[in-house]
Amino acid sequence: MGRPLLPASTDELVSTAGAREGIIGFLEKTTTEMDSPIENAKGRTTTGAERPYTSGHLMCRTPLWGVAGFLACAYFAWISFSHVTRHEYEWPHDVWTAATYIVWILLLAALALDTRCLRERVFFGLLLINFVAGCGLTLWRNIPSADVRTARIGTGALWALAALVSLTTLRSAPELRGNDAHHR
Repeated sequence: MGRPLLPASTDELVSTAGAREGIIGFLEKTTTEMDSPIENAKGRTTTGAERPYTSGHLMCRTPLWGVAGFLACAYFAWISFSHVTRHEYEWPHDVWTAATYIVWILLLAALALDTRCLRERVFFGLLLINFVAGCGLTLWRNIPSADVRTARIGTGALWALAALVSLTTLRSAPELRGNDAHHR
């Protein structure tokens, strides 16, 4: 069976060679047990390194994401247009707002590049354009009120368009429907 995992004496515990051998023995034992192939419910053997889901669809997997995208974008469209109707043309110009926009821009760019679904790419692309515009307005400190009004109307229209595009993801892609029927 090999060497026991726990040292037999305190002298062995203290010695560097004994500790090294104990650690190596432990790692070899756990590595072989933990890295063995796993058999899934269908009887096929898989390893932990394989991805269980290989489709390029992020939102089309479940209607929840399309509904959440619609509700969020519709809310932001409503906010944008309500600022215009109340003649509120201030725009935040602080560092934290700019940093937040930059984080969202990076996230949305990654999502747009990660998906292979055209509907999702259009959706993330619209959001990306909106956040780039918002970041630009945040960095432009002396922007005239008329330009803020125009930007709010434009971003409100982009939010509304993104809300509609998110609804296209409610109907899952054909390859996902085929997989669902296969799994039932």
